[in-house]
Formats: sequence, C-alpha cells, structure tokens
Amino acid sequence: MIDKIKNFLGLDIKNDKYALVDDEIFGKVAKAKKPDKWVRSTCGYCGVGCGLYIGVKDDKPVYVKGDPKHPVNIGTLCPKGLSEHEMVHSSNRVTTPMIRKNGKLEAVEWDEAFKHTSDKFKEVQAKYGKKAIGVISTGQFLTEDFYTLGKFVQLGLQTNHYCGNTTLCMASAVMGYKQSFGSDGPPASYEDFSHADVIMLIGANIADNHPILKLHIAKNKKITGKKPTIIVVDPRHSKTANMADIFVPLKPRSDLAFINGLCYIIFEQGWEDEQFIKKRTSGYREFKKHIMEKYPPQEVANITGIDVKTLYEIARLYAGADKALSAWTMGVNQSSIGTDTVSAINNLALITGNIGKEGAAPFSITGQCNAMGTREFGFTSSMPGYRDFKNPQHRKELAEIWNVPEEIIPRERGYSYPQIIEAIERDEIKALWVTATNPLVSFPNQKRLRDALKKLEILVVQDAFMSETAEVADVIFSAATWSEKEGVYTNSERRCNYAKQALPPLGKTMSDANIIIEFSKYFDGVHEMLFKDFHSSGDIFEEIKKVSKGRLCDYSGMSYELIEELGGIQWPCNEKYPKGKKRLYTEGFDFPTEDGKAKLLPVDWKPFAESCNPDFPLTLNTGRTVEQWHTRTKTKTIRILDNLAPESWCEINPKDADRLQVKSGDRIKIESTRGEVVELLVKVTETVREGNCFVPFHYGEKLINRLTIDDFDPYSFEPNFKQCAVQIKSQKVPQGIKIKEQEIAGALEYESVSTDVKTTQTQKAKHERNA
Repeated sequence: MIDKIKNFLGLDIKNDKYALVDDEIFGKVAKAKKPDKWVRSTCGYCGVGCGLYIGVKDDKPVYVKGDPKHPVNIGTLCPKGLSEHEMVHSSNRVTTPMIRKNGKLEAVEWDEAFKHTSDKFKEVQAKYGKKAIGVISTGQFLTEDFYTLGKFVQLGLQTNHYCGNTTLCMASAVMGYKQSFGSDGPPASYEDFSHADVIMLIGANIADNHPILKLHIAKNKKITGKKPTIIVVDPRHSKTANMADIFVPLKPRSDLAFINGLCYIIFEQGWEDEQFIKKRTSGYREFKKHIMEKYPPQEVANITGIDVKTLYEIARLYAGADKALSAWTMGVNQSSIGTDTVSAINNLALITGNIGKEGAAPFSITGQCNAMGTREFGFTSSMPGYRDFKNPQHRKELAEIWNVPEEIIPRERGYSYPQIIEAIERDEIKALWVTATNPLVSFPNQKRLRDALKKLEILVVQDAFMSETAEVADVIFSAATWSEKEGVYTNSERRCNYAKQALPPLGKTMSDANIIIEFSKYFDGVHEMLFKDFHSSGDIFEEIKKVSKGRLCDYSGMSYELIEELGGIQWPCNEKYPKGKKRLYTEGFDFPTEDGKAKLLPVDWKPFAESCNPDFPLTLNTGRTVEQWHTRTKTKTIRILDNLAPESWCEINPKDADRLQVKSGDRIKIESTRGEVVELLVKVTETVREGNCFVPFHYGEKLINRLTIDDFDPYSFEPNFKQCAVQIKSQKVPQGIKIKEQEIAGALEYESVSTDVKTTQTQKAKHERNA
C-alpha cells in the first residue's frame, strides 16, 4: 500500500529498477541486466548482416548491442535487432520434439520422433518412389545447416524435390543474374552506396526493410564531397521515397518497360558506353534492335504513367553519371516477370559501363539473413559452389570431394516450391518436410495450399517456433535458434559473417545441422556415407571450403577466426584475395560465361495476369513493415515490436476512401476471387495511388495471402505477390467501390491479358532459355 501511495505521489523514482552501472565494453548498462559476458555475433533477421554483441546473464540473453567495429552497421541496429534477445525465450518456442497422437501434438523424446518419421518416410518411398518426399527449406539457417540438409535430402533421401522459401523473395534475382552474367552473386558492396553519383532504388523500400543501408547512403556526401542524386522508383510513396530527389510513381508492374525505355533514350542520344559494350558484353545488336523497335518513349509513358520529359531526365542523369548504382528488392523480384526485370536492370548497367567499379553496379538487396548462404551451398537451384546439376564435370567434382558414387548425385534440379505444392495436389508427393518457414502465412492463394496439404500422409515441420504451419504438423523437430548455435551467414554484399554460439540450446532443442545428422542415422548407411567426419560446425565449414575452392563463391581462404577478426569476409576469398574481394567483374575479372562476357538480353514487359474489373476494381500490393519480421514467428511475442505494429492494416487513397465513405481507423473487408479478409484497419493515405491499396503480409490473423494470386515467374518460380485484383467494402455500410469499365481501362492504359493462371509445370515446359 505504501508503494502504491509513493507511486501515486511521484515520490518513488525507482532508482534501483533503472540504475546504471559501468560496463567494460559499452560504458553504461542497466544494473538489473548487466551481462556476465558479451558474445560477438551477427543478427539473424534480414540480409543486411549487422554485427552485434549478445549480453548473456545466467545463461540467458538479456541485451543486444550493435558492434561498433563491424563494417556493415558500425554499432547501429534496427528495432528488430535491438530486441532480438527477447525472441530466444519467447512463449511460442518449441522446446521438445512432438508427434501428433489422437489429434493432439504431444512432447516425445528425439528417438521416438526420428524413428516415427524415418519409418513413415521409408513407407512413403517404398509405396510411391524415392521422389515422393518433398522438402522446403528457408533463408534463416546457418550455411552449415543448409549444406547438411541439402546433402542429406539429395544424396541420403535421394529426392531432388527440394526448394527454399527464398523462392518467395530472392529467386528472381538469382535467375536474373544467371541469365545476364552466367552465375548468381551480387557484384557490389554496401560501400558502393557511399561512392555513387546516382543511386536508383527500384521497388526497394530500404527505410522499412533494410534501414541500416541508409547509413551508407548518408556517408556519401562526406566521402564524395557532394550529395548523390537519389531516384526512387515505386508505385507506392514509401518511407524510402521521402529520401528521393526524384520520385517515380510508376504504375504497378511497369518497371521492366520503364528500364527498357531508359535504354531506348540512351541509345537514341548516343549516351551508351561503346567501349565497355564492345569489350565486355555480347548480344548488343539484337538487344539494341529489340529496344529501338518496341520501347519508344511515348509507348513507355503510356505503360508506366511517367511522362516523356521525366524519362529523358532520368536517362540523362543515369547515363551521365560517372558512377551509377541500381538497387532493388521485392518490388522487382516478387513478380511473374521478375527474372526478366532483373535482367533489364543488368542491361541498363551494362550499356552504361556501370559494373565492376567503385560506386557502380546492379545490386540485389537480399531479404533474409542467409538467403545468400542457401544460394551458394543449399542444393536448391544449383549444387554447392554454384555448380550446375546438368554439368557432368560438376557432378564428378562433387563425387570425388564427397567420396560417393557419382550416380547418386542428381542430374537435374527437382521441383521448385510451387511445383512441390502442385505435385502434392497430383498425389505425386505424399510426405513434406518444412524447415524454418511458415507457408500457412507466406504462400499465395492460401485456400489452394491448405487443400493440398490435407492430401499428405505426413507433414514434418522443423522449427524453433510454434508457427501456424507447425500447429498442423504431424511431427515437429524442435530446433535451436539464433544465439544457440554456431556458424556463418552471408549477407547481400557476399560478406560471410560469423555467428557465435552464446547460449546452450533451449530445452531439448538441437541445432538444425545436428537434427539432420542425428536423423540420418535412422537410414541405413547414410550417416557413414555423408556425415561420419562431421563432429562440429567447424568440420562442416571445412568441407564447404573444399567444395567452394576454385568457384566464384570461393570460401577456401576463410576461417571462423579470420571472419571474426575482419568483421566478415566478402567472397571470393582465396590465395589471390586473402581478405576477400569487394566487387565482382572488375577489370580482368571475367563473367562466368562461355566467352567471359555478360549477355545483353532482349526482355519484354507483360501486363497483369489478373486485371481489374467492375467487381474487383483495385490493385492489391503486399509488403513489409520495419517492426515485424516475415510471418511474425520471431517478433509477435516481443512487446515493443508488437506495440509498434500490433495488427495489420490497409492503406487506401483518399479518393477511394471517399467512394467508400471510410476514414482512418474504420474497418473494411477486402476480397478477391480466392478469399476475403475482414475487419481490416483502414489507413487513408496518399502513399498509395488511386485504384491501389497496400496491406502488410506478416499477420496470420488477417491473412492477406488468402487473396493473392498463384501466378509465378516461369524461370525463377517466384510468386506475383505485388498485384492482384481486389474489392474493398466498408464494414459499416457493406458496399464496395464502384468503378465503370471505361474508368478502369483509362487507369490501366493498356490491354490486360487473360486471367487464366497456367501451372508452373506448363510454364517450365515452355522455357525458351535455360538460365
């Protein structure tokens, strides 16, 4: 009672609770949380790859502080990074393996989980064939985890139907780089943001999704003596658009036409770099002919909604810059023409000589903390070390390194993520193993996905958290998470960072690599063939170094100790580049193509697969917000993040809000032909164009992927998350937005294509290019 009175009168200022004490590393810290030790590590959220220290007290994480010596973030962290320690002991952690018994998930010992699952996998394969098991991986594992999982799935289980959730975010960048340059691998460094004269951000809301990169842009003026010209290309006026000198509010999905239009103007005005084109590219004549015939400025203006004068000004700025940098994220990648849009961005860089030099590159910004690691060593779209499944020499090299029969190494890539779902629908795949991803929130057209999963004979989920997908699993392999295991992540600039273990795994969890190694012992001869020399993360890393030696993503010169000492190392790292290499494709560094030259590729813009109409007159865009992470498995129980963004919302333009007679704070229903979401909070804002709306995808409670279309890029298989036709209705007066046919046609200004969605199997059969 006395304490309550003191609080009411303001007499108790809680000296003890908020007292600070001296700390040898960070000066002052809270007395109540003063760590017993600080462990230097790497953030496990996005692909920026920030260095940090984990404060540990009584074997629990109590603090996260940015590493002031790390070259990526120089001591700063975003809200997620600063609160990352709270995720480790969150209430939705899965601390023990589980099996569904009598309809309920029950805790079991590891032996029972492994035996039950291995027996079921063997039964499925005996009945339906080796490839009746599908596996969906993640971008959240350590590279050692990816490598171990891929090796076990492809060589041990002998199924190549293995893909990652990175197909939902980075696959278009992968395939675009392969098409243009002969290999995956971002060619730039974050340092290039600090040296560029012109920075063009295309579909990249870095202020929300990669905020630390703004620091590198901010350093530019100090380094170069002048502020760079920042061009932001996006249908939505995001937070990043506030940084822009020129904001380009183009129509949704028209970025490929926009880039081709810039190329037209550059050729027309003679602004191209003829010497670079002749020396370092192939396909110039065909490419120029294609551009000049199909993308004159007025036609591009009609497609994009950007006037001709602005197109000329942007082309002049980009081509006239000594150093121009183009960077993009999901606004480009998450499209059924994403691969070709990436190649268009590459084309623009190539014709102006903006690659292979300081401050100049086409630069994909990676989504997840280790999406690059799975691209390099995860066995999904390529074999470890960027090797090609179809190349017999590559298969022979791996067989010799692994000392395994060459015939067990796959000769082709198996099904991609959406193809795995289609194969389940066809009863071709009967067992699915999902690792550290949550398709019951993240995958498009949720009804179709959920109907497919009901046809499985077993669903295994390997995760540290009780996700929506884990809740419906037949078996859960309980995994350790960030800070509880050791290994490396590779960030967007090819920087391999060391993540040191700070804590023992919680409960009965194990690292993902250990789960796979232990599970392999339940399959005759597999452990002895693949993992007999794997006793630690360091052992796995040493084999990765052998596999990568001589390849573009060469790790052979790295060690955990050197990585930690240097604050990460950018591959290639070998005898020639003992501390790594900042940029790819510099002078004397050929492109990994047959002739050593980059390819100028004629690529075409295509309109929406699903056009607006009087019943569904609005275009839906989905995306992210800085406070939450993906499907919120890691962030929804962290109080500060949940308070900042506790629920989903829908951004609509004031003119559309007037039609609906709604205001900010009201509730609406949004629907497509595939489903609906109700009681969605309204935010009236001019950040979205009239006729468009935006909803973040994080929230399973307001599941926006009930609405999104299962239309996929034919080369990367990445979903078209950014555009589908929807209707919005007020929850007060349930009448939707009414727009006449001619108004829709006038807004689009181009002919739409059929709404029929071809399956990815059909698309794959029609490939004209093998990237």
